[in-house]
Amino acid sequence: MLFICYPKCSTCMKAKAWLDQHATAYTLRDIKEDRPTAEELRQWWQQSGLPLKRFFNTSGLQYKALQLKDKLPTMSEEEQLALLATDGMLVKRPIVVDEGRVLVGFRQAEWEEALS
Repeated sequence: MLFICYPKCSTCMKAKAWLDQHATAYTLRDIKEDRPTAEELRQWWQQSGLPLKRFFNTSGLQYKALQLKDKLPTMSEEEQLALLATDGMLVKRPIVVDEGRVLVGFRQAEWEEALS
């Protein structure tokens, strides 16, 4: 299992603690130091079944500074994926990638159902 997070993010810390409490083995990847490529993001997005917008950290400073709320609707999927790949802080986190399953963000009930 791959656990992609920003170690200083409080939600990521909660998710990591949850994984540790449930004795779940994972490989940690710092999204700021080792940001996902456009191809990885495309693959995770397709596996997740989620709208691409869910991969954006809509509460992040970068998202707001770039005024992406107004720009995303006019951007192609390829443009959005390329943009996400430029800065790990634009990506919603944490992300769990495990055996064809992708979870974006930490919702405890969703994680319990998917990972138990």
